[in-house]
Amino acid sequence: MEQNQRASRAYQFHPAKPAILDLFNLYLGRSARQKPEDPIREPPNKTQKRVTALNRELPPPNEQFLSDFEQLRNQFPDQEQLRAVTESVLISLVIQFSGHAPRAEFLLFALCSLSNMGYIHWDTFLPSLLSSVSSAEMSIGQGSQSAAAVSSTSLSQSVMLPLSSPIPTSSNFQSSNPASPLPSAHGIGSPPQSAAEPSSSATLSPMKASDIAGTGQQSTARANFSVRDNAVSSLRQLCCKIILAALQSKLKPVTHADIFHHMLNWLVNWDQRQQEVDEIDGAKCLKPDKSLIEWLHICLDVIWLLVEDDKCRVPFYELLRSGLQFIENIPDDEALFTLILEIHRRRDMMAMHMQMLDQHLHCPTFGTQRLLPQAAASASGEAVTNMRYSPITYPSVLGEPLHGEDLASSIPKGSLDWERALRCIRHALRTTPSSDWWKRVLLVAPCYRSHSQGPTPGAVFTSEMICEATIDRIVELLKLTNSDVNCWQDWLVFSDIFFFLMKNGCIDFVDFVDKLVVRLAEGDQNILRTNHVMWLLAQIIRVELVMNALNTDSRKVETTRKILSFHKEDRSSDSNNPQGVLLDFISSCQNLRIWSLNPSTREYLNNEQLQKGKQIDEWWRQVSKAERMMDCMNMDDRSVGMFWVVSYTMAQPACDTVMHWLNSAGVTELLQGSNLQSNERLMMMREVSPLPISLLSGFSINLCLKLAYQMEEAMFLGQVVPNIAMVETYVRLLLLAPHSLFRSHLSHLSQRNPNILNRPGATLLVLEILNYRLLSLYRYEGKSKNLMYDITKIISTLKGKRGDHRIFRLAENLCMNLILSLREFFVVKKEGKGPTEFTETLNRIAITTLAIIIKTRGVAEAEQMLYLPTMLEQILATSQHSWSEKTLRHFPSILRDALNGRIDKRGVTIQAWQQAETTVINQCTQLLSSSAEPNYVMTYISHSFPQHRQYLCAGAWILMQGHPESINSANLGRVLREFSPEEVTSNIYTMVDVLLHHIQLELQHGHNSQELILKTCANLAYFIWTNELLPVDIMLLALIDRDDDPHALRIVINLLERQELQQRVKFYLINRGRPEHWFFSGMFKRVELPKALGNHLSWKERYPTFFDDIAARLLPIIPLIIYRLIENDAIDFADRVLQLYSTFLHYYPLNFTFVRDILAYFYGHLPGKLILRLLSVLDLSKIPFSESFAQHINSSNAAICPPLEYFASLLLGIVNNVIPPLNNSSKSSSIGDAASSSIRAQHNKSSTTSQPGPTSASEGQKAFYHIQDPGTYTQLVLETAVIEILSLPVSASQVVSSLVQIIVHIQPTLIQSSNGLHGGPNTLVQGSVLPTSPSGGSTDSLSASRSTPSASGINSSSFVSRSGYTCQQLSCLFIQACGLLLAQLPTDFHVQLYAEVSRIIKENWWLTDMKRSLGELDSAVGYALLDPTWAAQDNTSTAIGNVVALLHSFFSNLPQEWLEGTHLIIKHLRPVTSVAVLRIAFRIMGPLLPRLANAHSLFSKVRMLFSSPSINYLYHSMQVGRLKFCFLTPVKASCYLPYLSTLHLFELYKCLYFLAQVRAFSQPLLSL
Repeated sequence: MEQNQRASRAYQFHPAKPAILDLFNLYLGRSARQKPEDPIREPPNKTQKRVTALNRELPPPNEQFLSDFEQLRNQFPDQEQLRAVTESVLISLVIQFSGHAPRAEFLLFALCSLSNMGYIHWDTFLPSLLSSVSSAEMSIGQGSQSAAAVSSTSLSQSVMLPLSSPIPTSSNFQSSNPASPLPSAHGIGSPPQSAAEPSSSATLSPMKASDIAGTGQQSTARANFSVRDNAVSSLRQLCCKIILAALQSKLKPVTHADIFHHMLNWLVNWDQRQQEVDEIDGAKCLKPDKSLIEWLHICLDVIWLLVEDDKCRVPFYELLRSGLQFIENIPDDEALFTLILEIHRRRDMMAMHMQMLDQHLHCPTFGTQRLLPQAAASASGEAVTNMRYSPITYPSVLGEPLHGEDLASSIPKGSLDWERALRCIRHALRTTPSSDWWKRVLLVAPCYRSHSQGPTPGAVFTSEMICEATIDRIVELLKLTNSDVNCWQDWLVFSDIFFFLMKNGCIDFVDFVDKLVVRLAEGDQNILRTNHVMWLLAQIIRVELVMNALNTDSRKVETTRKILSFHKEDRSSDSNNPQGVLLDFISSCQNLRIWSLNPSTREYLNNEQLQKGKQIDEWWRQVSKAERMMDCMNMDDRSVGMFWVVSYTMAQPACDTVMHWLNSAGVTELLQGSNLQSNERLMMMREVSPLPISLLSGFSINLCLKLAYQMEEAMFLGQVVPNIAMVETYVRLLLLAPHSLFRSHLSHLSQRNPNILNRPGATLLVLEILNYRLLSLYRYEGKSKNLMYDITKIISTLKGKRGDHRIFRLAENLCMNLILSLREFFVVKKEGKGPTEFTETLNRIAITTLAIIIKTRGVAEAEQMLYLPTMLEQILATSQHSWSEKTLRHFPSILRDALNGRIDKRGVTIQAWQQAETTVINQCTQLLSSSAEPNYVMTYISHSFPQHRQYLCAGAWILMQGHPESINSANLGRVLREFSPEEVTSNIYTMVDVLLHHIQLELQHGHNSQELILKTCANLAYFIWTNELLPVDIMLLALIDRDDDPHALRIVINLLERQELQQRVKFYLINRGRPEHWFFSGMFKRVELPKALGNHLSWKERYPTFFDDIAARLLPIIPLIIYRLIENDAIDFADRVLQLYSTFLHYYPLNFTFVRDILAYFYGHLPGKLILRLLSVLDLSKIPFSESFAQHINSSNAAICPPLEYFASLLLGIVNNVIPPLNNSSKSSSIGDAASSSIRAQHNKSSTTSQPGPTSASEGQKAFYHIQDPGTYTQLVLETAVIEILSLPVSASQVVSSLVQIIVHIQPTLIQSSNGLHGGPNTLVQGSVLPTSPSGGSTDSLSASRSTPSASGINSSSFVSRSGYTCQQLSCLFIQACGLLLAQLPTDFHVQLYAEVSRIIKENWWLTDMKRSLGELDSAVGYALLDPTWAAQDNTSTAIGNVVALLHSFFSNLPQEWLEGTHLIIKHLRPVTSVAVLRIAFRIMGPLLPRLANAHSLFSKVRMLFSSPSINYLYHSMQVGRLKFCFLTPVKASCYLPYLSTLHLFELYKCLYFLAQVRAFSQPLLSL
């Protein structure tokens, strides 16, 4: 900029400038006496102007100009400087005389002539001209506002402007320079009226003096604006004429871009001055004036010429970024409107390439979890990692996903998007995703929303949508109830969600009641036959928002009457059944509650129901007055039902009764151990049986909330240690109502009492509950990461504190479980900065978990990939470990590359040990000898150096010499207990390194390896079992982390096979009961503290255990041992460990996830025997495996792939249980949907093992506590299908081939079976092979080798009836299900999928038929790529359409990292020799563009692959002569331009994304 200004000043004083100015003045007809800087004086009137003009000398003819300029040019040697001076003079003259038509015409002639001779360069002249014009316009804007009295003649004639300046925007029109470089020039004709002349309208009516003055000022200002507008219009019009002339020459792309953006800026801000005039006039001008229209039209001519298809000076899709089509005030001009329409048309054409096939079917399944992409945000904070994909995303016209509240509010009711949203919500109400999901996607009802509440970015569902879907679910459940299907469990699950939605204000209660009444009254069918709706409303009657509506709302009376109208007298129900008793009395409960809320409603209440309430009081009075308290464990059905009724009318007495039962056995004093010196007495409740879950399930949610609150008071704030029954009952309540009762315990308890976690007993109890009871609940609620951060803070405060081993090890074990429970990318530190606060053990587990997540589930977003190196730095900054080569070879490449060069510090550890060995041995001899003085313990603890203390266990090991009884275990145990937990961990890791090194030394001296290992195991058993000096879980982890030593894993196996551990595990299983603790009805046995935790953890501890046990601490360790054994090819040892501990692993809360992940992690490396052993970890009776699954995995002939019917059955299970059901309309769909659901349920009931469908109708919907791992039934069905496929003894290519074959032939297979079942004798049946030619009725097959009937291997006659869908609907849902299933499988399957799909596409003969015309191929591709949904309706489905839809479904469920392999599709399609294949490739990859924009490496790879086949095709076309003139013939070029535009959009997306990240200007792509 400064250089341009200096050059500008130099040119201004160049000796050639006066001569050039004189020459131009001569031809412009200007007097030589008139200086260029002098202002032009306007004549006083029109007559004088004419006389003066006639007296002027005529200029020379234009043809003589070039010869005169040649003579002048020869006088100056530096032609380049002369050119620059000439251009600057021309710019000033253009600005000065743009309003003088003859002079403007000469300037245009001179510019064209000089350009043709090469005396000026358009590429330097045009940018300088446009920049100067922009500066001049800014000066005009300021000058016109400086004073209303300033005449138009005060504008200066010329100003030398810099050669370049920023393009002004609408906000930059007011400049600080009051002068303007423009004269008051106008076109030929009369000049405008002088600003000083009074308006003739001033005399029409009498006015006040002030009014006259104001009117005069407005008139003056309006005249000034008019003068300015005419000047700007003339200037822009002349500039556009110059540009049109310049475009006939070949300009640089940067010049095209400069022109383009100036033109767009003018068009977008066309009404800038019009708005200023309107502000003065006080009224808007609806139609622009003539001068404005003239420059608009010529500006549009420039735009059209720039984006001309044949030339493609600027890609047309640059217009999309301009926002021109979104300008608010579009002028009344047909030419501009035409351009805007063309922009929209091109956007729609682009959307065709970027929108997925069957986009309307893409809905969340709640079987997977994906993170929400945050383009400009850091992925290192919890605010990002807690966000997931919005449940439903709407693609814009260019395919990029749109989210948020504004979008949700703009969806019209009854539209396809509305139905898609309702389909998602209905699915959510059936499958019960977590409350965390609901909170992120729901909008608070407008009536409950405060004005200060900001927008909700991720919310996509309005309260009206939720209300409609909730009513649909109620009607669906009523229909199932009326059909005598036992769906009480479904009602219970739904009431939990309903309470949550109402409490959080997501449903307008009054509006909901109104719509529910109308809905239930519709139709002839009597839907409402029971009191289930009344019971449902009774659940929420105590919600604050509901009570306010019934007390203060203006429609409270009407609402009350409508609520009471839901009562039904159902005499058919069993009055002795608990549910029947509750429903019989629920109307009475509701009447009583409404009366208590508002006594004025007495006249509207049902007297009969009020009288019936006396029966409830009488029953309760009899129970309360009984000699014995209510026995909660031995209640008959009627008593259970009546107690449920009481929970709705008298919640507090019912709560007191439950608490009294839990306290009924009294208290006892807890005896002190021998190590305790405290005189404080510790009282503990005696054990009783916890309340059965069957009794708790019928309690009102209000009672459950009261119970949870009072139990927390007793457990965490009371002076008496609670019994296990109270804790277990509390846990069962939370599992029963995960939406209504969930709370984050650490923060929740801290809010109740900030000092509560300072009490060791309360902290231990809450950690035990979290670790052994609620781990799966927190994962289900999406709160595992937050809990991990909170527990990490506890660990960081305790790891250096001496003596607090019990709390520390429990917290560490909990954090271990939390890390292993994560199924998606996580941040190791909430703040995102600095090293982790993990212990060494947790750091190692974090790396292992990260490897499992990346390899088995992928990294969801590109931002997480960017954060990964930082995360590794945070972990490795405090970790000394290095992973073995055998472990690293199974790590994903991104982790393997980062960890491969890590230095193994074991040699440094051994060297440091050798240097300190003498000192350590001397200290250990004094401390651990049998004659050691007891006082030396404190001396050692107080005065030993930290670097020596870490070798204490290693020194003890050396002193044992195979005789562990020779050392003083009491002193050793006392010292270790006085150490900090961090020092104990360091001792264990160091001792493992030393003992392995010692074994190597002994082997060099000729000792037997087996004897050394047995001796080592005996010594370790002394440490961990005999004297319980060290935690066994940390010891085992330390050993498996040294798997590069050949003896480490053998020691681990020997320890796991020892009887001490076997007996400990057996003892745990006996005392623990069945894994489903919520079903246990007896009294829990409390294990004594020393027996449960051992001497090391129980020393000086008084607080008893509840669920904690040394054996239970091993539950997360054994899976890690299995991983490490398989990594080291120790398959037999892994099989042995699984054989010993498969029953024990049933108690592992994440055993299902463990089996699924280990099968995926080691896919292709596991023998069939080990797979069967892994499956034995699961409770097979609770997993919906296929009926034939056991037969296929036990098959002796592994080469035989299961039949297609087996895979089709898997897909049908996903369709019925995972894919959201289809609905036709929001109002009528519930009937059909309920019917189809009933049909599916009945078929699943009759053949629950034949396919993985939902639970049978008789069993009802599964509650959360039944399926805590993986969390929902949709996840269970989907993950079960994954486990089945990963367990099959066939290759990935065979599985993919079978699945793709089903999808390719799905429509004709189902239609043929449907017609065969229901069609008449003359019914036309489509062939089993899909047509692949342009004609839908063609019998052309895929290929000669693939012409076998598609129905072979599939007994499809029952598929349609089992699904409850039509064959057309089912075929499309099968495609969605297959894409979803394949996206869950490891990348080995993805590679095979890309190859199989490419093969199918290439085998279509018409794609490579060089004799076909472009028109035929275009028609064929359009036919082939029709959405399968619409094609299935017309029976015109194609193989290509099906596989492309399959890929789109696959892509939509694929994590970002796994998109890396998508380029293989295009690679397999090479060589591209047809525009048809190119179109299909673009159609496949186009929808990925929005997701690839924020992944630079992947984006570049796909962009290259997009460009490469295009270039190859063009080259091939030129060779064969088919498209030799494709860019010269507009008709043929237009066939290819959409793909060039797509390539440009790739660059556009990349540019916009990285601009948002770095906030820097980046020049857009200018040419392709």
